[in-house]
Amino acid sequence: MMIPRKEQFAGCLVGQCLGDAWGFPVEGYPPETCRQYAGEIRGKGRTAEYGRAGFPFGQYTDDSQLARELLQSYAGCGGFDLRDYAARIAAIFSERRIVGCGRATEEAARRLAQGIPWQEAGTPPPSAGNGSAMRAGPVGLLFFDSPQQLIRAAHDQGRITHRDRRCSAGAVAVAGAVALALRHESIDATAFLARLAEWTSAIEHSVAENIHRLTEWLALPPPEAVHYISRAGLPPGYAEQWQGISPFVTGSVLWSLYSFLRTPEDYMETICTAIAAGGDVDTTAAMAGAISGAHLGLEAIPREQAARLTDQGTWGLDELVALACKCHDIKINRKV
Repeated sequence: MMIPRKEQFAGCLVGQCLGDAWGFPVEGYPPETCRQYAGEIRGKGRTAEYGRAGFPFGQYTDDSQLARELLQSYAGCGGFDLRDYAARIAAIFSERRIVGCGRATEEAARRLAQGIPWQEAGTPPPSAGNGSAMRAGPVGLLFFDSPQQLIRAAHDQGRITHRDRRCSAGAVAVAGAVALALRHESIDATAFLARLAEWTSAIEHSVAENIHRLTEWLALPPPEAVHYISRAGLPPGYAEQWQGISPFVTGSVLWSLYSFLRTPEDYMETICTAIAAGGDVDTTAAMAGAISGAHLGLEAIPREQAARLTDQGTWGLDELVALACKCHDIKINRKV
């Protein structure tokens, strides 16, 4: 197996943060607004005037903050340490450094801060949001060479905050997509999805079934595909309050995969597809951006916009790249 380049590790983290930052200004907005916004990004690169809730363009949200914390934990511990990562999740909430968050993750973080062990802190079923999947991309970097370790790590980091197995399966799908995207080969969507379905079936069969169905939906243009993907896996009587893609784990993960696999060689088009559907677009663009960045590398990500990444004045582009490269060094040295 060929070793991924440092630029791919950096591309995954930066690609996630920038997708998140692009989606943040229109998170929760209807499809019509998001399509127009995506068109402006695609056609003109206009971003300077778009911030949200007092934050400037370039601010990324909890999706990417928690993905970054996972890599910080790996770098600080010299390996994957669930107890340390859980403590970091508790701290970023307790210290009020988090930007936007889902209720299930916030409740789990509160329990962690109260001293409840990470194995017991997660919000129980039927809560099945995308909070564990949105931060799982880095797991694919750290375990790209071992599917069994990847599945276990994605599942375990997910259940820190979400104990529904659909959430863990979504995390496996995103981490697995990053691992497959790192390979130095063109993307065969059918084989790509077959492998993800195989890996996710070890956790939750219903998610694996919908990943199989995505092979058919890829042939549909986005306005048609979103009709099916946004409803995938929803339980009977689910009260849909979001237009476009909701924070429910199955549909949001599927839309991120769809966005990448439609244009695997074009980071910008992947992000625009993720956003144009409307709904929870900071998360779909974050997950799709992580996968695309892992495949294409840092050089494929618009530098001018990436240079404006920030987390409330900290953790900009240079710091994110340095963190990703440090994790690459640790990972490769452990393999040698």
